[in-house]
Amino acid sequence: MSEPSPEVYERGRGMDAHNEVMRGIRAQKDATYDPHEPTRVWLDEDNTPGGVYDSLTIILNTGGCRWARAGGCTMCGYVAESVEGGSVAHDALMDQIDVCLDHERENLGEPGEDDEQAGLIKIYTSGSFLDEREVGAETRQAIAETFADRERIVVESLPDFVDAEKVADFTQHGLDVDVAVGLETATDRVRHDCVNKYFDFSDFEDAAMAAKEAGAGVKAYLLMKPPFLTEPEALEDMKASVRKCAGVEGCHTVSMNPCNVQRYTMVDELYFRGGYRPPWLWSVADVLESTADEDVIVVSDPVGHGSDRGPHNCGECDDNVQTAIKDFDLRQDPSVFEQVSCECEATWETVLERETEYNAPLVD
Repeated sequence: MSEPSPEVYERGRGMDAHNEVMRGIRAQKDATYDPHEPTRVWLDEDNTPGGVYDSLTIILNTGGCRWARAGGCTMCGYVAESVEGGSVAHDALMDQIDVCLDHERENLGEPGEDDEQAGLIKIYTSGSFLDEREVGAETRQAIAETFADRERIVVESLPDFVDAEKVADFTQHGLDVDVAVGLETATDRVRHDCVNKYFDFSDFEDAAMAAKEAGAGVKAYLLMKPPFLTEPEALEDMKASVRKCAGVEGCHTVSMNPCNVQRYTMVDELYFRGGYRPPWLWSVADVLESTADEDVIVVSDPVGHGSDRGPHNCGECDDNVQTAIKDFDLRQDPSVFEQVSCECEATWETVLERETEYNAPLVD
């Protein structure tokens, strides 16, 4: 990994010690990655303000998030999958796009339907797609042209890098554009102290205004149960955060991501010592059900559900609850959760009543 330069972020923010620990953890990474291959690509279905689309999700392999190289977020291990050296050339990034298009052609539609393609494109990196140190202007514009014939596109960025001119590279093609921002929580204290993210909620609001100026909308990514919160604290923080995001002009979708334990992170260090448990799937369902009446689409995609390192219940009902969550994502109908039940729901309710120590989960 390239040498981090944290000073610009740490100065005056009280993050020095936290980032020093994070850099030590990330230094354990020794894998290398091909700059001509994307980190991941997959096909799915997504609910958007324009309806439900087949979606092609692309995670480009870039030089990595500059904040992660300074230390970064407590739960995020994606920088460990980035290319060495801090940058990836334009031609290599476009090779990654070609790999993703090949994947789409091979997997979408019935045999013989060669013209099938996803209406929604979602593009992520290990950091910010709109950070020109990760994805240069030439590449951004070429990607916009490549997908100009689609219906909708999502690009992810920290709020710092969201400006109308960059977003206009996509909207000028007539695409419906969503800027996805990793807000994590609407509570500044939780974002700063638990996630180790440096910006404030007001910066998210400014990014939403910049996106709107270019004719785009905003999709807020929230993190359910970062470290240093108990289960009931995490649950209430998510409900409050969804409601606050719903009040931001231009924010039409909230994607709530339950925390999972990734390698080379502080969460991993805590988990190894018994000081962290990923959230219950019942908590995820409760947030979705409780905020279904808000004027915003709320979705969740629990990564690693049912595993010890991912959001889970007792092991017996995890798949059923996950299916209900996916059903809710597409239909926004909270009654789907009435169709799932398990004896462990009583255990979860007890956790909500009695868990008071973030570093001593009552149930594994």
